[in-house]
Amino acid sequence: MQLIEQGCGVKVSVWTAGRYLKAWGFTPQKPVRRAYERNPQAVRRWLREEYPAIRAQAKREKAEIDWGDERGVRSDQAAERSFSPRGETPVIPGTGQRLGCNPLSALTNKRLWLFKCGFTTRAFLEFLSRLERQARRPVFLIVDGHPVHKARAVKAWLARSDCRVRLYFLPSYSPELNPDELLNHDVQAHVGHHRPRTRAERVHPVRARLRRRQRQPHIVRRFFQRKHVRYTAA
Repeated sequence: MQLIEQGCGVKVSVWTAGRYLKAWGFTPQKPVRRAYERNPQAVRRWLREEYPAIRAQAKREKAEIDWGDERGVRSDQAAERSFSPRGETPVIPGTGQRLGCNPLSALTNKRLWLFKCGFTTRAFLEFLSRLERQARRPVFLIVDGHPVHKARAVKAWLARSDCRVRLYFLPSYSPELNPDELLNHDVQAHVGHHRPRTRAERVHPVRARLRRRQRQPHIVRRFFQRKHVRYTAA
């Protein structure tokens, strides 16, 4: 209604606006949150030039492409809906402590690597070391621009002459380009409503969910078929 009034100088009712939208094929949908700081040119360059070059280089070197991400699961996340008499907001007891955990993972279109909780430079270096030990081929690891990923100690580790891991960075503020972000949504949807009393009770369901997905490569492969990350499946 506001857009029509601003653009055409015509006031219409909400019902008229609704009829127009329906006729034009519009439906009410939950919008995707996207940061103002996101650079569309950088995203287009990534999709058209940078990632195709990484994929071609990986093919030449017989390397695998992994997508890395860390996720934060906290104990004070908003609870899901609950039943209560009309006008009485339900109260769900929970600890006042912030019992969070930050599991690290690396995802390919065939499997899921799972690593320890915690996200510091030291934890990320352990993550890289385990990934290097377990991978049978050179690894091209694609991550976001988190400061830990660009830490001096990480750069020094990657500069080793015998290092089999190479790091690449996604465009800033573009998490939707990372298939591992879909794993994050999967974890949040299934364990975010748990009400832990101790850190162990927070960590256990997160780890169990990730372990389950680790045994379900067919579901992991489906992540790569979603609209925004389908470019990675080729």
